[in-house]
Amino acid sequence: MGILRADRVSGLGGANAIKGSVEFRADQNIQAEIVNGNADFNYGSGDFTIECWWNSGGDLSTDINFVTLWNYSSSRQAWGMYWDADDGNFGLIASTGGDIGSTDITYRQAAGFEKNRWYHLAIVRISNTLTLYKDGTSIGSNSSFTGTIYENTVDPLIIGGQMDGTSESSKIMRGFISNLRIIKGEGIYTGNFTPPTSELTVTPNTVLLACQSPGDILHEATGKKLVAYRRTLNSSLPVASRFTPNSPVGFSTTTDVGTQFGSTFDGVTTFDSQAYFVPPSGNTRERNRGRGLIFGGYSPNPAAHVNTIQFVNIQSFGNAQDFGDLSSIRSQMGAVSSKTRAVSCGGGNDTPADYSNVNTCEFVTIATSSNTTDFGDLTVSRTPYKASSNDTRGIIFGGYAHPSNLNTIDFITIATTGNATDFGDEIDTNRAGASCSSTTRGIVAGGSPATNRISFVEIATTGNAQDFGDLLNSVVAPSGCSDKTRGVFAGGATPTAINVIQFITMSSAGDATDFGDLNTTEKVGSKGNSNSIRGIFSGGYDGGTFVNSISAITIATTGNAVDFGDISGTLRYAAGTSDSHGGLE
Repeated sequence: MGILRADRVSGLGGANAIKGSVEFRADQNIQAEIVNGNADFNYGSGDFTIECWWNSGGDLSTDINFVTLWNYSSSRQAWGMYWDADDGNFGLIASTGGDIGSTDITYRQAAGFEKNRWYHLAIVRISNTLTLYKDGTSIGSNSSFTGTIYENTVDPLIIGGQMDGTSESSKIMRGFISNLRIIKGEGIYTGNFTPPTSELTVTPNTVLLACQSPGDILHEATGKKLVAYRRTLNSSLPVASRFTPNSPVGFSTTTDVGTQFGSTFDGVTTFDSQAYFVPPSGNTRERNRGRGLIFGGYSPNPAAHVNTIQFVNIQSFGNAQDFGDLSSIRSQMGAVSSKTRAVSCGGGNDTPADYSNVNTCEFVTIATSSNTTDFGDLTVSRTPYKASSNDTRGIIFGGYAHPSNLNTIDFITIATTGNATDFGDEIDTNRAGASCSSTTRGIVAGGSPATNRISFVEIATTGNAQDFGDLLNSVVAPSGCSDKTRGVFAGGATPTAINVIQFITMSSAGDATDFGDLNTTEKVGSKGNSNSIRGIFSGGYDGGTFVNSISAITIATTGNAVDFGDISGTLRYAAGTSDSHGGLE
């Protein structure tokens, strides 16, 4: 196996976007500390935020207390952020009287950690409410967290351990900490959130920002003096590492992660010294990744809308699996996503007997199976069906609100819960079209009344949609997907069901070009998902039969679709999105 260190060429980007971490070794009694006492860490009765990324480093031994922060001594015990491996709890222990014991205000909750996995952890106090977050989701909240936390201005703040005159070896962390930040006077997370995916920065109320340099364990962004500490003379100091939450699988305990970074090639690799070679970006073992989600839909057996959420691993052929549930049964939603969060918008039980359209938006963290959480509301209750997004903003197009079609375009900021905002208007007033996106453009095509129009918006700039070109035919309810270059539209009705696949180059306005054919059946109302390489089309209706099949294409290469697997049940008019569509990967 040959290794190219692409990071040596391109710098610390990509997988190293969070930059670095510090490794702590409980078996060697090593930790770090802020020199002398500091009033910055006295919270009193005020608000605060403590957050970091944490990884066990492959060790969850029951005899280890994973201590992250400790403002604590044998005589002056103030507060600490910790994990207790004996019972799997994570939380805050604090004193109101100078010694933790009868005066403590401990709050902790079961967290359920796994080996070799990064977790974003946060403790937030806002007024008298203390909330614990794991990967952006609350695992518990105490609304009676009253009183003043004891002010220890004498003893140092310990990072990665506890020094209180007892047996320190059982109270020192094993594993890694990255981007440890303390904000005094402000609880920055007021509800569930998407964990940060880039290096944290100093905000006006930040009093500590450490453990984020890939080469210097003593770097602290607010200017405080950080020192390494070892209990025994024959032990090493904490280790600076490039291993971060955005790292590839695997890690090293040395400063230089080495073979875990850069592009990896199987077999013998040779190079012609007379020519230049530009390696592909990223780690080749991590290519073609991505999780696709399928929200709701309509099923004929029995005839009903559903609230199920399914997921597929786009890089691996196979059947869809259960993810969780929407808050109610519905179909024809618009679904948008960043690399970490997916949001389902609108939809309804849209039948002649019950035009119960909703304006509800709900979100999930794509990597973690769960039911949806409330996000906010669209400007109008409707079944949009069409939606596009990049890593920042989701665009929801048009749709149907009984008794009329709409041309309304809304947008949301995916990382921040809240109501949608008006973006502009579509060219056509319709519903049941297809959509795709690049990192800059949202594109829609087809729809009812039947049209061949393709139109687009610039995602970052509000305004009305513009004409892009034409499909090969006027089509209702096709399906769409995209890599970072191509948008692909498949199936639909003209009015009879068709199996045509067609594509556009999203950066250049123009008409669609023939791509190939769907493999099994004509599909109306199927749902598209994609990563940077593969597009899939799930479910649908051929005019007589609902189907559960999933078809797959390689987006960069024209040709007919092949069988991928099956969804659970037979569905049409579901909503679909992924963590790696349109160049997000």
